[in-house]
Amino acid sequence: MGLFTGVVVLVLLAAWVIRRWLLDRPVPQRQTISLEAEVYRVGEAFIVRRRSQNPVCSVVVMHGFLENPLYFSRHYHDPGIELIMLTSGGYHLPLQAPVFQQPPWKATPALATGTVAGDAQVLNLALEHLVSTSAVRVHGHSRGGAVALEAARQRPDLFEPVEVILEAPVLPQGQLYQPTSRIVHWLLPLVHLLWQRKPAALLRSPIWGPLQDASKRNLILAMPYNPRSSRVLVSNARDIADWMHSTGPDIYRHVKRGAVLVPDRDRVLQSKAMLDSARQAENLQIIEVPDGSHFVLLDNPEAIPPLIRN
Repeated sequence: MGLFTGVVVLVLLAAWVIRRWLLDRPVPQRQTISLEAEVYRVGEAFIVRRRSQNPVCSVVVMHGFLENPLYFSRHYHDPGIELIMLTSGGYHLPLQAPVFQQPPWKATPALATGTVAGDAQVLNLALEHLVSTSAVRVHGHSRGGAVALEAARQRPDLFEPVEVILEAPVLPQGQLYQPTSRIVHWLLPLVHLLWQRKPAALLRSPIWGPLQDASKRNLILAMPYNPRSSRVLVSNARDIADWMHSTGPDIYRHVKRGAVLVPDRDRVLQSKAMLDSARQAENLQIIEVPDGSHFVLLDNPEAIPPLIRN
C-alpha cells in the first residue's frame, strides 16, 4: 500500500468512526411544558392523553419530522377536547415530570423505531385503547400525514368513523422541495450537530415562512433537540423517501372522510406533487392554502376545518 493510499484509508476510517459516534451521541432536550396528562410508553415512543372532564370529541395528533407534539397544543387548547398526542419513536417526551400509566393493551407490538410504519402502530394503539368519544379526528402534519395514512392501511377498521386531517403531508409519490444528495444524507449527523450549536442560524431561511410568532420560533428552535439521537434523524429521513417512493395511491381508500391541506409556498415538500397525489384521494377534500408555508396550523389556522363534536 502506497503512502497516499494509506493516508486516504486512514482519513476514511476516521470519518467513519466520527460518524458512528455522532449517530449515537445523546442529544439534550430543549423544550418541555407542564401538563396534567396520562403518559404511556410504547417502545421508544410515547402517547400523551391530556386529562379532560366530559370530552365532547377526541383528537389524535402526530407531529412531523424533527417536530414535537407541542406543535398542536395551542390549536387544540379547548378543555372539551380529549387531546391525545404522540411522539415519534426515538424522540424526547416534551413534558416536565411525566406521570406514566400502565397501558391498557396486553402487549406492546414490536416497533421499528424511526419508521412511518412503526409510528403508525403506536397511533393505532391510541385509537383502539385510549379514545373515549365517538367523534374522532386524526391530525397529522408533514411526516405525521404519512403516519396517519399508514395507520389506516394497517387497521382500516379503526378509521371507519375517523375524520383525517393531513396538513402539508408526506403523501404517496410525493417529493421533497429540494432532494437530498447521498453525500448530504451521509453528512446529516454532522449537520445535526452544527444545527444544535447554532439553532437560530437557520431562521433566516424561507423554509419556515413568517416568524413573527414567538411560539412558532420556539418550536423551530427546539427542532434539532427533539430526536434523542442523530441515528433517529437519519432513519426518519431515509424512511420518508422510501415511503413516498414505494406507497401507491390505493392507500387513500382506507380513509373515509377528512381533508388534505396543501400550502402554496411549501419549502419542505413540493406543493405540486402533494396536490397531484391528493387528487387521487376520492374521500378527502383538498384545501389549498394560498401563500401558505409548510406550517399551516401555525400560520393559517383558519384553514383547518372546524371540529365535529358530539
